Amino acid sequence: MSVLTRDIACREAVELVTDYLDDALSSKDRRRFERHLERCDGCTAYLDQVRATIAAMGSVGPDDLDDTTLNGLVALYREFRGKAP
Repeated sequence: MSVLTRDIACREAVELVTDYLDDALSSKDRRRFERHLERCDGCTAYLDQVRATIAAMGSVGPDDLDDTTLNGLVALYREFRGKAP
């Protein structure tokens, strides 16, 4: 079953931003996501902020970070996703 089998809510749209930017959504899901953006200024602004952050930061890989920074980012991500050890 597709993630976007119905109109999506803002929370769902925010969770799909990365897949959208990575072109990882099916064409059907992409159309539904874009339809949400057409009527939601908040999600459109969020998408613009993510794009601006990516443009400002460029590409940062694990080898570009010291161990303390990398471990801190991983811990924050796990906490955000509810998977903290």
